[in-house]
Amino acid sequence: MNVLKPHLQTTIWTLLRAGNSQREIERRTGISRHTIRDYARRFAVQDDPPGYSNCPGVATGSCADVSAQTAPPWPPASPPPSVPLGTAALSLCEPHRAYIEAQLRLGRNAMAIFQELVDEHGFAGRYNSVKRFVARLRVREPEQFDRLSFAPGEEMQVDYGEGAPTLVPGSDRYRKPRLFVATLRYSRRSFRRVVWKSSQQVWAELHEQAWRYFGGSCRYVVLDNLKEGVIKPDLYEPELNTVYAATLAHYEVVADPARVRDPNRKGSVENAIGHTQGTALKGKRFQSLEEQNEYLEHWETRWAAPRIHGAERRQVQAMFEEERPHLQPLPPRPMQYFRDEERTVCDDGCVRVTHCSYAARPAAIGTQVLVRIFEQRLEIRDLRTQALLRTHTKADRPGTVVLPEGERIFNPSRETRRILEQAKAIGADAERLCQLMFTVEGRVGQRKLWGIVHLADRQPRQIVNAACAQALDDGVYSYRHVKLITEQRVARALQRLEAVASTAESCELQPTQAHELIRSPEEYGELFAQAASTAAATFAPVAALAIPQGDLFA
Repeated sequence: MNVLKPHLQTTIWTLLRAGNSQREIERRTGISRHTIRDYARRFAVQDDPPGYSNCPGVATGSCADVSAQTAPPWPPASPPPSVPLGTAALSLCEPHRAYIEAQLRLGRNAMAIFQELVDEHGFAGRYNSVKRFVARLRVREPEQFDRLSFAPGEEMQVDYGEGAPTLVPGSDRYRKPRLFVATLRYSRRSFRRVVWKSSQQVWAELHEQAWRYFGGSCRYVVLDNLKEGVIKPDLYEPELNTVYAATLAHYEVVADPARVRDPNRKGSVENAIGHTQGTALKGKRFQSLEEQNEYLEHWETRWAAPRIHGAERRQVQAMFEEERPHLQPLPPRPMQYFRDEERTVCDDGCVRVTHCSYAARPAAIGTQVLVRIFEQRLEIRDLRTQALLRTHTKADRPGTVVLPEGERIFNPSRETRRILEQAKAIGADAERLCQLMFTVEGRVGQRKLWGIVHLADRQPRQIVNAACAQALDDGVYSYRHVKLITEQRVARALQRLEAVASTAESCELQPTQAHELIRSPEEYGELFAQAASTAAATFAPVAALAIPQGDLFA
């Protein structure tokens, strides 16, 4: 038999005593009829309600030999006796306490319990009596929280909220920006900024601005598990995004993300956001983010910092002056922000970044590497271990190849042979130029070879082959030079075609009327008259023959 909890056993016992059928009890409690039947047999043997025996939860019947304890009436069929004068009056619901508690555990309200008591237990009291009794049973102790204390400069809490409505640039519409608040846990001094959009870099920049505003960094920062800071939440080993983690490492700060759905861990910044929204920004509108940020800084300096904190009973600014010397000194250089991209090492030993090639050795050809792009430089790192492989200065001109001569690869690959086959289809000069360029530059020059090959897809092959021959004569082995020659030749060919077409069109519109081969109209008239007279003399005898009319159509 399934072992039910004591309160469920009490519920079954109560409903059985009230005359409910086992099927009705199953419908109301969700307990199987087989279990209800087993407990009904057990109650019949013990003859006492569960909760008054020594071990009500044992299903083996080991308590059947124990003498039954005296149980109060359950429930009385008649009203309780009158209370003598001078004694405290008991509630009419007191005899039904166990039943009412069982019904409350089932989630029933006071009205439902009152109706059940009247219908099934002969309750003679009123609804208000049941309501007051239920209210006393539902009284709970207030939730208690441990108050945490921190040393000066130890912790800072950060979070996002909503700012006041602000005019969107270039429109007449108002929208609420994101409100960033950073609060020092010891002094409760806060830094506030509003931004339109957030990202990994914006989130890190706001932290940097807060530390520079306070004049130093703390040792710990407590944050939510938002995507700008935490990629994968975990209580013991959370995964931070790379930009945010690098910013914290630069300022020697450790992140302590709060556990999911536990905002009380960062209650100071939660209260600071509510205080800002309810006091400083309530009912206000601003024309720009700069105006709102200036107002927030003024409000913090004029009103928030000089206030007396309710829990500490001290001025916030005074506590901040105590905390300022304990903040960590700021590094001399600000954080250099970057973005990470995954790249594949090509067969020439380079990676492509913004149309430029950078050497990636010792990374193997065909492997994935992590490219960390800064403002003026880039780093090539191992994708799995994040180990630094190469560092390069960013090229200014697209198409630049940053590859030492000693690292160039000159043995032809399958891609090289495929390019040379397509160049051979264009012409002998194109094949010879591509072969020479590969001999000089190696695999890293295959992009130029592809350019020459694909040039034949847009221009006539004869012209491309002739351009390659001219490039060989000029001694300039470059795709751009071949492209320039091809475009010039195509332009000249088009000009010649246009000239021929214009000449033919002019001849067609203005025919020549006078020429040595063209005779005068009088000569043509005499010729036509002579031909007509000759024809009449020739066909006159034939016309005189008598030919039957029927034979003309034979």
